[in-house]
Amino acid sequence: MSAVSDKKKKSAPAKASLNGAAAYDKNTYLTWFETMYRVRRFEERTLFAYSQQKIRGFCHVYIGQEAIAAALVTGIRKEDKVVTAYRQHGVALARGLTSNSCMAELFGKSTGCVKGKGGSMHFFSAELNYFGGNGIVGAQIPIGTGIAFAEKYRGSDNLCVTMFGDGAARQGALHEAFNMAMTWKLPVLYICENNKYAMGTSVERTSNVTEMHKLGLSYEMPSESVDGMSPESVHEAFERAAAHIRAGKGPYYLEINTYRYRGHSVSDPAKYRSKDEVEDYRTKDPVIVTEEKIVNNKIASQKEMDALKAKIDQEVEDALEFAENSPYPLPSELYDDNYTEADYPFLT
Repeated sequence: MSAVSDKKKKSAPAKASLNGAAAYDKNTYLTWFETMYRVRRFEERTLFAYSQQKIRGFCHVYIGQEAIAAALVTGIRKEDKVVTAYRQHGVALARGLTSNSCMAELFGKSTGCVKGKGGSMHFFSAELNYFGGNGIVGAQIPIGTGIAFAEKYRGSDNLCVTMFGDGAARQGALHEAFNMAMTWKLPVLYICENNKYAMGTSVERTSNVTEMHKLGLSYEMPSESVDGMSPESVHEAFERAAAHIRAGKGPYYLEINTYRYRGHSVSDPAKYRSKDEVEDYRTKDPVIVTEEKIVNNKIASQKEMDALKAKIDQEVEDALEFAENSPYPLPSELYDDNYTEADYPFLT
């Protein structure tokens, strides 16, 4: 990847010509693959632990949508803010939360990223500018808009990536947020991760507008549709959107067309989809396709790829062991971290 001249400016990864096709350099492809493979293995082991009842409650895995997480690593800055929905393990890992802290949180342990009190839906890291998954459908849309307002108020050139699913796009709060963001030209990148089925009902059965990016048009918000199974396409869309936002032109909206290979949650058998449809999307699996591209174009050898995968496999196994051996929060800590203690002299 290209060198970063300073922490506020990030240039695009260098491109090269590989077998006649535009491509990125080795470091970029390996960064994308490592991110996607880490998310895939983490989620597969999460499902395994859930089947053993070591993880309880709601659980929504990111399997199939990993190309979006990969592009989050290269397409925006670390100083940018990210807020998303409850299918968020992959996004959290992409932002830099460790496999240990994420797995421990799923286990409800005190070593988790929010001390075992958030569970699957509510990871958080202020240090990494990750403002969490949110359990209420669509609630993160106005939250992300407010975070963007704060960045504009401070005079920074950071943006807030605000992610939601096609189901959340039906919420009225989206329209209120879109209107406010365009009126005040807020630095917010709205992303609809359109995996086609919301909780279990297809887009076609819930909306007259099936091309979700068109929702931005009535607000004259720049909007586009993106291939969410390709890290290259998502990365490039992020770069276009970020350049527009950092130029002070206001928000940008991306409909990223992706697919979840599993049900909405662990309790969903996903029988509303045909086997042919699922198999068709499996031919576009971003983890498999990217590895094949890397090896076939001699960006890295299969031996290098196998070594990278083995390293991540071990990392995730270690995370399971870490979570299993970590302590639960103490009952005395039940009310800790609910509020921030501060001195309010104007109240005295």
